[in-house]
Amino acid sequence: MTEKNSILKRPHKKPILWDAFFKATDTQKPLVIFCHGYKGFKDWGAWDLVAEAFSEADLFFVKFNFSNNGGTMDQPIDFPDLEAFAENNYSKELEDLDALIKFLHSTSNPYQAEINPNKLIVIGHSRGGGIATIKASEDQRITKLITWASVSDFGRRTATSSELEQWKKDGVKYVLNGRTKQQLPHNYQFYEDFKANETRLNIEQAVKKLNIPHLIIHSKDDPSVHYTEAEELHSWNPKSILFPIENSDHVFGASHPWLKGDLPKPLKTVIQKSIAFINK
Repeated sequence: MTEKNSILKRPHKKPILWDAFFKATDTQKPLVIFCHGYKGFKDWGAWDLVAEAFSEADLFFVKFNFSNNGGTMDQPIDFPDLEAFAENNYSKELEDLDALIKFLHSTSNPYQAEINPNKLIVIGHSRGGGIATIKASEDQRITKLITWASVSDFGRRTATSSELEQWKKDGVKYVLNGRTKQQLPHNYQFYEDFKANETRLNIEQAVKKLNIPHLIIHSKDDPSVHYTEAEELHSWNPKSILFPIENSDHVFGASHPWLKGDLPKPLKTVIQKSIAFINK
């Protein structure tokens, strides 16, 4: 069963758009929540096929758009709402993930009978891996963590010393989206929020606090987030499992749009390894 584009409304906050993939059996299944990365969205590339694979493995799979990722309820793909994108930050993404977990575990969730409240797995890709890691370190509801091509540090990605003064002066900086050719705005509040919450947003410290199983999957040839970041994550939590993917890239062979009916081989491996880890 697939339920696309459900809306989680929240008072005084932007709503969250989410999808659920599962077999409707009225039996409780482990809940898997997937967090997309920077310049990402729930409908990117092959993510629907990924969700279907987890569903076929009898898992309740949820993917969602962070509320300020630049999509809208009517246009969830790409970035029609650049004002929202400009106001995004790490704290808001953590808040979004918390709100979604609370809702999925609540009686307000129409699919509550399909979810095992004692088995919650969070998967994060790229920047979403950092968000998932921090959330897993502070939330006892999360029982397993899986990171795909995850970043290991938010600080060095937030601002360089050379651009910081200009960013503060202008109030905004822009990053080119190579695929859509949009100039994506980041308001200076992004840096201010990071500095105000720097201790909480330290991925290294979050990893060291983990006391749940952690699977780290990363391509050795990742051009966007170097494999050394996976090695850092693993070194901070020696109990974690590091699984390298050979001859692949940051998105494990997928692209957007993904028009094929089958998954690329590296991404299939990622899914198989993740499902085996969940079921272990």
